[in-house]
Amino acid sequence: MRVIGVQIDIAWEDKAENFRRVRAVLAAAGAIPPGSLIVLPELFATGFSMDAARITKGEPGETDRFLEEIAADYASAVVAGMAVRAGDAYYNTAQVVEFGGPSACEYRKIRPFTGAGEGDAYAAGTAVAVAEVFGWKVCPTVCYDLRFPEIYREGLRAGAEIFACVANWPVARIDHWIALLRARAIENQAYLVGVNRVGEDPRFRYVGRSLIVDPHGRILADAGAAPGAIAADLDRGAFEAWRRDFPAVRDFLGR
Repeated sequence: MRVIGVQIDIAWEDKAENFRRVRAVLAAAGAIPPGSLIVLPELFATGFSMDAARITKGEPGETDRFLEEIAADYASAVVAGMAVRAGDAYYNTAQVVEFGGPSACEYRKIRPFTGAGEGDAYAAGTAVAVAEVFGWKVCPTVCYDLRFPEIYREGLRAGAEIFACVANWPVARIDHWIALLRARAIENQAYLVGVNRVGEDPRFRYVGRSLIVDPHGRILADAGAAPGAIAADLDRGAFEAWRRDFPAVRDFLGR
């Protein structure tokens, strides 16, 4: 399966413009084979806004339709971050949408970033989610979750083979982003797709560095600091051989 990471400069609280930017990056990415996995950043349609009521106006619907259209246009699956309302609470989520079927899963960010007041605007999720996408088990996570290895271990227990971390990770801690993506891949013997944004919002500056990392922690693709797409083909045989021949995952799971 090919993985495509879409790194954009997110226009502040402007869904229509961000939809346009995603489409432009995908159009410039070249041929995307059917059955690919396309990953967009955290809160890709609005930026890291704490005005949850404002950015969920018109949802569910507007952003969901866009994700379904992208999945259909490329006969692929999409992982993307967006804000949702459930009852009286708002959640920072990662949605997994697969072409030809219903939404594969919705993951609610377990660790809101209290350093930016996210916990005051969004409720915390309570459980990991894993979706089977084109024969691979994909576990979405969101930004600050990356600092908490227990979340990834729970995903591993649920069968994760690919982790997709959607993020708005600021430049001040970009070295942490790179190190943690590689660490989560190594310790879980899994592929790790980390998709960040570039540009600025009212509080932070971002330099991208979206990465695709293999189960050995090797960087297969690096988006650098400009808008654009990265891609890598995941090797099922090599993945299974590594988990079989170096049994760290088996030892952790006790089987």
